[in-house]
Amino acid sequence: MRHRMTRRGRVAAAAGAVALLAAVAGCANEPSDGVTTLSFFQFKGEALEDFNQIIADFEAENPDIRVVQNQVADADTAIRTLLVKDKAPDVITLNASGNFGRLAQAGVFYDFSNEPVLDTINPAVQEIIADLGTNGDEVSGLGYVNNANGVIYNQDIFEEQGLEVPETWDELIAVCDALEAAGITPFYGTLADSWTGLPSFNALGAYPAMDDFFDQMREQGEDTGPDSEVSFEKNFAEAMDQQYQLFEYMQDGYRGATYDDGNAAFANGEVAMLLQGIWALSPVKGINPDIRAGIFPYPAADDPADRVLVSGVDVVVTMAKDSPRKEEALRFIDYLFQKDVIEEFAASQNMVPSVEGAELSDEPAIQSVAPYFDEGRIAGFIDHQIPPSIPLAAIDQQFLFSGDAEAALATLDSEWSKVAARTIPVTGE
Repeated sequence: MRHRMTRRGRVAAAAGAVALLAAVAGCANEPSDGVTTLSFFQFKGEALEDFNQIIADFEAENPDIRVVQNQVADADTAIRTLLVKDKAPDVITLNASGNFGRLAQAGVFYDFSNEPVLDTINPAVQEIIADLGTNGDEVSGLGYVNNANGVIYNQDIFEEQGLEVPETWDELIAVCDALEAAGITPFYGTLADSWTGLPSFNALGAYPAMDDFFDQMREQGEDTGPDSEVSFEKNFAEAMDQQYQLFEYMQDGYRGATYDDGNAAFANGEVAMLLQGIWALSPVKGINPDIRAGIFPYPAADDPADRVLVSGVDVVVTMAKDSPRKEEALRFIDYLFQKDVIEEFAASQNMVPSVEGAELSDEPAIQSVAPYFDEGRIAGFIDHQIPPSIPLAAIDQQFLFSGDAEAALATLDSEWSKVAARTIPVTGE
């Protein structure tokens, strides 16, 4: 087992990373002593310790390369600033969000199309990244580890009540009714934090978003509305109705409860399920390490075979398009994707590794979603396709308060059209 840094070491490393960010380009000087220094920009504060260990192991095997980790909280803003100033780091990790997609479209990242490491990665993961935006046929980033957005459920409660994991929408509603009949609250709602409505919106909305929905939305641009070929009003009505139906099975007072309240209630066995993703497991297990929790995809389809698991690429690895240290950067990237390296990182971060054949951790929730990754039955977060200037979380939260799906969907279409008029070419080019 690899040794982990002490808390003092983490604090010192974090302070050093902040100080180094402003001079990230200066860290990567040409070697004067036979050692090439790479600047490694990464966005996850909770991964600082893991990456420090990876770097130490890599440097031990590659004494001609030194890697300096620069970790910052607001990575999207920081990386844009560095790119504008022509100070791109050598190796970069980012969340595979809409912001990454827009940078990829701008052609600022290296094209990995012909790199052997690409062949080791689950193609379904790479498709999620490509859907965010590409520069022609370039592969601008490599999926590293992935999360899972599904229904978290207490396996002990399900077993005690004789409940099977639902595979269709009707079965999910039947499970909720059975739990209520047994005096058990099905879900814990946390709408005091508006964003907590989005996991279920993303998962249920993944079904109507299939078949190039967002590509068509971008082509329509500012002409999107009630009379356009596709729109939120036309395509998302059923998904919104389903989301509202699930929120009818929440605890009393769910509008004023927070994300932390929900994690604590689930950890303490007060409810059977959470409409959250795998990211909630760490705080849940921090409260109750012995809880047995699994995850199943939202069964929005009538046919169990049509189910998909919504997954975000939590970490995407890329590099500067024209790095003068390309050979060394690729060597470090190849090391990151070695099976033993990515397996340990994914297990530590409670994520699913993207490398095909990599072993998953023994965590029951991870094991429960493994088949969907193995079979390529995964889809990306649809909120990554929606421009950030559209207040999606607030719109969805208001809908869950009022139940007025028509107004919410009309607002989404209107906001999309306004943004498109300013920023999205109607030709889709």
